[in-house]
Amino acid sequence: MKSIRAHAFGGPEVLQLDDIPDPVPGAGEVVVDIRAAGVNPADTYMRTGTYAIVPDLPYIPGGDAGGVVAAVGDGVTDFRPGDRVLVSTGLGFSMTGCYAEKVLRRAENLLPLPDGVSFAAAAAIGVPYATAHYALFARGGAQAGETVFIHGASGSVGTAAIQLAKRAGLTVIGSDGSARGRELILTEGADHAVDHTAPGYLDEVGRLTGGAGPALVLEMLANVNLAADMELVAKYGRIIVIGNRGEITVNARRAMMKELDIRGIAL
Repeated sequence: MKSIRAHAFGGPEVLQLDDIPDPVPGAGEVVVDIRAAGVNPADTYMRTGTYAIVPDLPYIPGGDAGGVVAAVGDGVTDFRPGDRVLVSTGLGFSMTGCYAEKVLRRAENLLPLPDGVSFAAAAAIGVPYATAHYALFARGGAQAGETVFIHGASGSVGTAAIQLAKRAGLTVIGSDGSARGRELILTEGADHAVDHTAPGYLDEVGRLTGGAGPALVLEMLANVNLAADMELVAKYGRIIVIGNRGEITVNARRAMMKELDIRGIAL
């Protein structure tokens, strides 16, 4: 089969197209013909060799995909060749193998894919939606009637969070730096979209919450925004750190005076 493999750690240039043997399912395993593969930030971090998980070289990146069952091993009864399936890191912590024509997975780490869901959509469901759900509810404690500010809402986790938050009865404010991104945020169901490149945009978020601030903030770039989030969020509010690319200095007294919770997640 054809596969994309990293033979060294580094930028995109370390990836190359290789022909390698097709995987063969053992007991309890399934081989899936990949129709679409997702590209998650963790894939790019792993490729650099600086991620918490460092795979043996060469390796095939990719943990999320949609595809069709090609073969099953002994003992597999839930799937058969031809079944449409969802493959995801979020189902079994297998973070590699999907940038290829076929991937091998344990049967318990697959989900049936409904006919109404495209393979491309399936490739975008696993890590983004699991991350958004975990951030909103398990870590964020989101409740119907609250307001959530998604700081950087036009990416895959942000748009997933908009959909899940609206379904749960929250008021949603999202930010993006482009008109196209803000249009997407509103299309996905957010109540308001603000331009996070505009001066005073956080004041606008404050006005949209009647001056109280949002009860919950989902933060995609904490090394830039965390201090501002602490000023913005409501008293007793929760800030969930989903993304971060460096260090930041904050005034911990703001956390004290507002009795804030600042929580990180790592799916």
